[in-house]
Amino acid sequence: MTADVARFMDDKKITMATMGGHGFGAKVALASAIDNMERCTGVINLDGGPLDHRYYEAYHELENYVNFANSLRIDKLEKGKVISEIGKNIQCKKWAKIFE
Repeated sequence: MTADVARFMDDKKITMATMGGHGFGAKVALASAIDNMERCTGVINLDGGPLDHRYYEAYHELENYVNFANSLRIDKLEKGKVISEIGKNIQCKKWAKIFE
């Protein structure tokens, strides 16, 4: 459904929007905003029920680590140092264990 929202925005030449919805639509609005953060100015949720934002925070944290890894100049690092450089940037102990 979030791809449908993005496709609609593309078809109508909408570059930025505030996502909004009611009931199940509120969940679609939130998911669309998360999937298209660069195109979203805000989210309005009406009667969307309880939302657990921990999943978004975990996704955002992982996204930051992936962006950091992409920014590394691998060609400038010593062989075998890439993993340790990524590990230095991770504060969460659960994520850091992956890079030990």
